[in-house]
Amino acid sequence: MGSTDSKLNFRKAVIQLTTKTQPVEATDDAFWDQFWADTTTTVQDVFALVPAAEIRAVREESPSNLATLCYKAVEKLVQGAESGCPTEREKQVILNCTCILSRILPYIFEDQDWRGFFWSTVPGAGRAGTDELDDDEGARPLAESLLLAIADLLFCPDFTVHSHRRGPDSVENMQSIDSCEYIWEAGVGFAQSPPLNYIHDLNRIELLRLLLTCFSEAMYLPSSTDNSVLNPWVTFFCSTENRHALPLFTSLLNVVSAYDPVGYGIPYNHLLFADYREQLVEQAVQILIVTLEHDAGVPHQPPSQSSMEEHEAAGPENLFVNYLSRIHREEDFDFVLKGLARLLTNPLTQTYLPNSTKKIQFHQELLVLFWKLCDFNKKFLFFVLKSSDVLDILVPILFYLNDARADQSRVGLMHIGVFILLLLSGERNFGVRLNKPYSAHVPMDIPVFTGTHADLLIVVFHKIITTGHQRLQPLFDCLLTIVVNVSPYLKSLSMVAANKLLHLLEAFSTSWFLFSVAQNHHLVFFLLEAFNNIIQYQFDGNCNLVYAIIRKRNVFHQLANLPSDAASIQKALQRKRKSPDVISRTSSQETVSMEGSHPAVPAEPGTLKTSLVAIPGIDKLTEKSQVSEDGTMVSVPKMDPLQTAHADQNAAAGTSDTESNSGRDNEDVFYTEAEMERRPLSRAPSTSFWAPTPEWVLSWKCKLPLQTIMRLLQVLVPQVEKICIDKGLTDESEILKFLQHGTLVGLLPVPHPILIRKYQANAGTAMWFRTYMWGVVYLRNVDPPIWYDTDVRLFEIQRM
Repeated sequence: MGSTDSKLNFRKAVIQLTTKTQPVEATDDAFWDQFWADTTTTVQDVFALVPAAEIRAVREESPSNLATLCYKAVEKLVQGAESGCPTEREKQVILNCTCILSRILPYIFEDQDWRGFFWSTVPGAGRAGTDELDDDEGARPLAESLLLAIADLLFCPDFTVHSHRRGPDSVENMQSIDSCEYIWEAGVGFAQSPPLNYIHDLNRIELLRLLLTCFSEAMYLPSSTDNSVLNPWVTFFCSTENRHALPLFTSLLNVVSAYDPVGYGIPYNHLLFADYREQLVEQAVQILIVTLEHDAGVPHQPPSQSSMEEHEAAGPENLFVNYLSRIHREEDFDFVLKGLARLLTNPLTQTYLPNSTKKIQFHQELLVLFWKLCDFNKKFLFFVLKSSDVLDILVPILFYLNDARADQSRVGLMHIGVFILLLLSGERNFGVRLNKPYSAHVPMDIPVFTGTHADLLIVVFHKIITTGHQRLQPLFDCLLTIVVNVSPYLKSLSMVAANKLLHLLEAFSTSWFLFSVAQNHHLVFFLLEAFNNIIQYQFDGNCNLVYAIIRKRNVFHQLANLPSDAASIQKALQRKRKSPDVISRTSSQETVSMEGSHPAVPAEPGTLKTSLVAIPGIDKLTEKSQVSEDGTMVSVPKMDPLQTAHADQNAAAGTSDTESNSGRDNEDVFYTEAEMERRPLSRAPSTSFWAPTPEWVLSWKCKLPLQTIMRLLQVLVPQVEKICIDKGLTDESEILKFLQHGTLVGLLPVPHPILIRKYQANAGTAMWFRTYMWGVVYLRNVDPPIWYDTDVRLFEIQRM
């Protein structure tokens, strides 16, 4: 009964606020206390009892009352942070104010005129009863007071952390508390694991939700490539002004990395008990990715002499980024990597009892966190690649890519997965690790094969390209770049994977596909480069690929003799213009899918999705490095497209031609998904109409790197034909045995240098990450729906 009364009283207070046309004095405590003093409302109640229309009405019609409500709620949080909330009533006041601010803030942010409100100082805003602090603390902008109060409250004994009191009479002073002793979970930099307390977890969840809402001002600003515009909320919270920055960063990272959703492994335990830790982990990982977004992708400029002094005084700009980049102990890396791998693998786990284990839903946030770790901490990246542990990240990523390939609402997930693999593929160790046999039984709807993790990667990529939806076309370059990067290290491809690669070449080298879009020939160059790498550097173990090349030799002859006259170009373009058909039309010998797998399905009608900006072209996403004889990498300067024609045929002959010179040169041009849809076949943002010409075809045809493969065919085809005739062979295993023991030493052209395209951060990808990350946060926070139906401008919300 009491809870119904308190809801009724709360609703009455809201109605009073919306109907008052005169400003209510800040000193009228009897009025303002109705919102938080005698009510016990959940955050869901607050969202239901404070409708959006009423918040907007108060904002427009009695702005001073909305301002006072915000100010009074912040004041209560500040008082609670100072007193340490010793009584249950004070704790409830804090939670009520937290919920109210979480509800109101998005409506402050959506109105441009209000956005500066929290960064202004409130006249006469001296803290109640703390007049001596007025000079110094009273002048703080409201936003700073709010953020510091949240930080203090996240380490408040008996509210959000366990008390360390020695006896019943001792009191912990909030001002002198050392929050490093109250870190929430053992792990990085902290050895003790405090006992679980679900009340503390619930209180942390409310405060972190409010913190995330504070940071969400970024959603209300249109997308721009100007990375110097920082989020003021994140900048202040992650600065030296926040004395809890280190313990909070550590608490968030440890809570995420230590979480085990399966718990004690009792079947169906997640249906019997509420897991408050999961909600806390979700909030923690979202706060981490949002705070680590600061200055991502911008090369650190050396400060000028004049700004040096200011920089020294201010200390390192974002402390969360700073702390993340300075983690260095192997046991810390191991703890974080194993934690992320455990969580990413969780949705893949198979049990005999359906739905008996908990499946987490926050894998997209985990992938962004993994990306940030690799991006900001190169030692962590090298640790990941040092052992086969990287495969525990690879397999779930391939699972998600394969599962999401037909679902347009999960385009962002496809991109982040491919970006991570592109980043990893720039390191030699990744290619080497892929040779480990694949024996896991993760149910994916891909052909059954026996082979290595490299085979798994190629088979999944083939499935994405041939059966994914059309919106994934801009990712084809990235997928094939990954294959090229790892190709020099692949010791033995299975027959299934070899056939898949040849099938892609067959599809991409049809004349109409090559002539229909200015960049399509790049895909052929990538595949030829991968074949050349394997033939030149890993010929001995790759008889399956060599056999597949021999069987499909006509594809290479057709490429070498590709017609380039105007009549042939027109004839090719008359054919059916639907790209995915062409790719899947050629038989790819589909076989039985893995047991227990489900086909990839499109998004359910009505699914919400957020739009993304277009990614930059592959030449903007990567920079070339040449692997020297001692294994070190030397950066290759970018060539002018005209120079590439005269480049050494053996070295970068075909590869330089994958530099873009049409439409992608301006990396700062962004397209929303709606615009991308209007140019379904364009694999690049090209603004002017383009038509293929004989000169254009000849300009790249003469650079096709076919010499190595043609030489291989010239030597091996007559030998294989002779054996078949002499021995009457029809069994391919005998031919494979012959190829296995054959050699081409001295018969092939001089091996070309290995070229690796390493991921490089730029303004375009930084912007992509910002829109993707906030889109994920928007869609994942549905209970309560914090930002739903507010005027978000960073992306568009679309219903499938």
